Amino acid sequence: MSDQNRRLVYSSEAGAIDLQAKARPGGTKHGHPLPPEDGVIRVARERRRASTASIVYGVPERELATTAKALKQLCGCGGTAKNGVIEIQGDHRERIVAWFAARGKIAKLAGG
Repeated sequence: MSDQNRRLVYSSEAGAIDLQAKARPGGTKHGHPLPPEDGVIRVARERRRASTASIVYGVPERELATTAKALKQLCGCGGTAKNGVIEIQGDHRERIVAWFAARGKIAKLAGG
C-alpha cells in the first residue's frame, strides 16, 4: 500500500481526525463515478435497499432537469436529478436507452 493511502482518517484520540481528507479520485461526493467527457450517455443499475434504481450519467447539465422529467413520465415512476446524475426508480435501463436512441443520442448500458 502506498503512503498516500495510509493517512489517518479517524481516531478516538482528540485532534487526530484528518479534516483535509479529500473524496476518492474518480468519484463524486455521493459515490457515483464521474462521467467521461466522450458524449456518450451511460445507463447503469444500482441496488437501493430492497429495490433497484436506473442511474443515467453523461447528460449535459443544461438538459438534466428536462431529461429527468421526461424519463420519469416515460417510465411512470419517481426519480431525481442531482449532482449531474439522473436517478430513476426501478430497472428501466432498456427503455431509457431506447428513448435516447429515438432522439439521436448515443446511449449505452453500463455496469451490471
